[in-house]
Amino acid sequence: MNPSLSVIILAGGQSSRMGRDKALIVVEGIPLLQRTCAIALQCAPQVLVVTAAMRDYSKVVPDRCGLIEETLLPGNSKPQGPLVGFAQGLAQSQTQIKAEWVLLLACDLPRLNQAVLQLWILQLAWVGGAIALLPKGEKGWEPLCGFYRTDCLPSLTQFINRGGRSLQVWLAQEIVQTIQFSDDPDENRQEQAMLFNCNTPDDLLQIS
Repeated sequence: MNPSLSVIILAGGQSSRMGRDKALIVVEGIPLLQRTCAIALQCAPQVLVVTAAMRDYSKVVPDRCGLIEETLLPGNSKPQGPLVGFAQGLAQSQTQIKAEWVLLLACDLPRLNQAVLQLWILQLAWVGGAIALLPKGEKGWEPLCGFYRTDCLPSLTQFINRGGRSLQVWLAQEIVQTIQFSDDPDENRQEQAMLFNCNTPDDLLQIS
């Protein structure tokens, strides 16, 4: 467990492609959100869940995790996406989070692996002036399974105030360091697999 790290888990999506709440889908006998929280608690002493569904998740989230309510921005009637949820989580927890880094996780990572996260955490010691340490795939950054400096909030807030809503667009204007995957084939496969998101019923069949 790393005391210089906190975790924010985003559970604010509408799950429109899945057709039901992804956070409550049971994988290996445990709801996805609960499983994500349990793994996060093995990596950091403080875990916070950002959600607009406080009542739905209060019985799923472990007692050791905090709940932060995501609120709608003026003029919006639906959740605004992960960038806004992340910013609100950071803003509402400023007095609680003392760590230099926050691990941002989506709640729908069924192959999340504690051992892999622990290896990635070690790389934080070698981050230079980058605002984030993230895995990178063929389509770009994987922003919902990576590390951000907690002092990135002013940059996030300015971007949102200018109308920005995309994590990818925000990251494109920041200095970001790439997580180095293992040269070991087995470990590398675990790292790649961990980034799999469960977004649709077909995705769910792959992990059933």
